[in-house]
Amino acid sequence: MRADARKNRDHLLAVAGTAVSEQGVDVSLRDIARRADVGLATLLRHFPTREALLDALLRTSFDEMTATAGELEASSSPEDALVTWLRDCVAWTTEYRGVTVLMAAAIEDTGSALHASCVTLRAAGARLLTRAQAVGAARADLDGTDLFALVAALAWLSDQPSLAPRADHLFDVVTSAILTRPVSAGTGGAPPPGP
Repeated sequence: MRADARKNRDHLLAVAGTAVSEQGVDVSLRDIARRADVGLATLLRHFPTREALLDALLRTSFDEMTATAGELEASSSPEDALVTWLRDCVAWTTEYRGVTVLMAAAIEDTGSALHASCVTLRAAGARLLTRAQAVGAARADLDGTDLFALVAALAWLSDQPSLAPRADHLFDVVTSAILTRPVSAGTGGAPPPGP
């Protein structure tokens, strides 16, 4: 890709990121083009569909969350890595309003442009969960699909104005239900309740 085309594409993605953050994943492509000070045809030349635009916008974040899982796996205890990744993943999904609905649909739709990224992200979380389960730090009756669903549920809570103030508390409740032993103080998760 030529340097000027790359610059235009990056500009469109930056504008789209702001628009999706403010208005959600259903923001008008025409509005994104207007904000970017280009014609709709220019936007569509770079991103022929809304899904192609969202895939390009989200792919970097998916890749970063997957890389973060690998880093945590190498540097943290199994339970700390799981809770930290879960918290980071929930925080990321709340940046773009409505993205959890897209992720839930894309994971089931092999034809979706987002499918591969969602599957890779789910697999990264599943590895952290399996690692925690292997040392007895997490419930054995959960899998990567359950963890992916919990990310979506916790992100949805954060996106609801009336529930957002309770999101951190509910995150702690959920993580204490996943874990079978306490996490380190710096991770932010609540220890499981006593017997």
